[in-house]
Amino acid sequence: MPRLEALPSRWLMPAAWLGLLLLAGWAMPLAEPLWQWLAPDARQLVYQRAAFFTLLGRHALTVGLAAAITVSLGIGAGIAVTRKAGRDFLPLVAQLASLGQTFPPVAVLALAVPALGFGLLPIVVALSLYGLLPVVRNTIAGLRGVDGAATTAARGMGMTAGQRLRQVELPLAAPVILAGVRTSVTINIATAALGATVGASNLGDPIIAGIVNGNTAYVVQGAVMIALLALAVDSLFSVWQQRMRRS
Repeated sequence: MPRLEALPSRWLMPAAWLGLLLLAGWAMPLAEPLWQWLAPDARQLVYQRAAFFTLLGRHALTVGLAAAITVSLGIGAGIAVTRKAGRDFLPLVAQLASLGQTFPPVAVLALAVPALGFGLLPIVVALSLYGLLPVVRNTIAGLRGVDGAATTAARGMGMTAGQRLRQVELPLAAPVILAGVRTSVTINIATAALGATVGASNLGDPIIAGIVNGNTAYVVQGAVMIALLALAVDSLFSVWQQRMRRS
């Protein structure tokens, strides 16, 4: 009974941000007085080259693909360097992951476009590299923070190394790993707007169009949608982390 009573309040914040996101996508054309005030000289006040919900879907797809790659690579690398056979590579992997985030995504795009062409692929590569560091770092920290008594007990029960990893180490390290994934995804929701510069249509389109045409209303429309998406996703991760800590 206490769990059922706690459920509505736990989901209140994610539901509120998701509701505001959907409301914003629907109400953009209705807020013309606000856009007129922001961009009094603009010939067109609401971005119309694509529907905001279409741009939202493309934005979520871009970030989702990058997150799938980042999580696979980051957790895999973190596991590998915390095993006995891979410990010597821990400094190298940590430095490579740091390099991926310190290298500006714009520069990655500039280098990737000649090799990969315009479209979705260059921005997915850039986001995957940019979001790798928190996932790798938290996976290593989470696995190294597992209580030695738990793994010793598992070893005493006759578990193999693979069983200890799957049934003991990863479940205990999961909250820390999830915190890294949360940081990575939230950052990439904002960074994905750069995809509009290389032909990957998403919520960055209104922002880029607004900058090029001097239309402040376009910039605000894209920025508001991206901010609400980031807050909604971050709230969902927060609920997931709370449930994980209680289980």
